[in-house]
Amino acid sequence: MTKSDGIAAIILGAGLSTRMGCAKLLLPWKNTTILGYIVSVLTSNGIKDIIVVIRPNHDQLSEHIQDLSNEYPVRFVLNDSFKPEDMLTSIHYGLKAIKSSPTAALIVLGDQPQIEKDTIHRILLSHQQTKSSIVIPSFSMRRGHPWLIPNHLISQFIHLQHPLTPRDFLKKHEDEINYVIVDNDSILKDIDTPDDYETLKLNT
Repeated sequence: MTKSDGIAAIILGAGLSTRMGCAKLLLPWKNTTILGYIVSVLTSNGIKDIIVVIRPNHDQLSEHIQDLSNEYPVRFVLNDSFKPEDMLTSIHYGLKAIKSSPTAALIVLGDQPQIEKDTIHRILLSHQQTKSSIVIPSFSMRRGHPWLIPNHLISQFIHLQHPLTPRDFLKKHEDEINYVIVDNDSILKDIDTPDDYETLKLNT
């Protein structure tokens, strides 16, 4: 068994991109888009089921995902109950859309194109070695993304309800977390504004 067998990736892409002023996931990044690059990094680590959670009526993004599916194992699911700043329901929709019983689910931000192949590799390797642990990358004692939920906790996460948050879930299972220490802050940064985008492009 390889380190990626049975692992699904959930990319959170239902946000409104209000501060950016345009659809972040469709912005150019390297030789593709922000979303296209994230999908390529996940695929290069052997992940064969990638689900992008988007909000309804985002036709441009859904069409882009369909185009990407010609090359990558990616599909989308609609968060029909989307509310701004509601990460929990997007994760729920993604987890429920997994077609087979996964060994784990990797939770990925859709606006984190500086995602590093080696970081994903180390997260998956840690899962392969520990099996039952939540795996989270950490830089300077700060948790980042993406993070991984093992199979036996997926159902429990799906039943987590507002006002509880993913942070509350992680706090409850703190003793089951295995941290992967990384040597840069790429796991902490995401893109919210045009300045964020330009700065990351220059430094990546």
